[in-house]
Amino acid sequence: MNRALPVVRLRVPTDEDAVAWHRIFDDPDVMEFHGGRSAELYVYEELTARQRRHDAERGFCLWTMVAESGQVIGFTGAQPWPQDWGPTGEIEIGWRLGRAYWGQGYATAAAQMTLERLRAAGVPDVVAMVRPGNERSISVAKRLGMELAETFTHPRYNEEALCFRLPLQISHTE
Repeated sequence: MNRALPVVRLRVPTDEDAVAWHRIFDDPDVMEFHGGRSAELYVYEELTARQRRHDAERGFCLWTMVAESGQVIGFTGAQPWPQDWGPTGEIEIGWRLGRAYWGQGYATAAAQMTLERLRAAGVPDVVAMVRPGNERSISVAKRLGMELAETFTHPRYNEEALCFRLPLQISHTE
């Protein structure tokens, strides 16, 4: 049974969103696959500032997800893969939600909006890097039509990081 996806709005992150992200990500369940605990507030301040630059320069970023109620519930969007290992030079799509919003379709709805914005910006394809065991993120990637393409050895954890891929641009042949 397909249920309707929730209404979610994406916006370029504000200074205030750094505080909201810090608050809603300060949950061991949310951070299980992201180092285990929330970063300090200054990390989110730097991240939101970097995302504003990405949006201005590239037309996309990690956007703040806002529920129909007006509540900040997380982020989704895309940015250049920020690590010196893995799919360097590629555009990564990602999402992170506050625990209270899991299982309601928000990540899928927002990620689908992200894919449309990336297509409009001319991005040819995207990757999603997911740690093994993160079944929620693996499910979102698959719902987006992404396929597991390769693995990379994660330098900090003793595991292979999963790299999902999705071509975005359709070649037009007449």
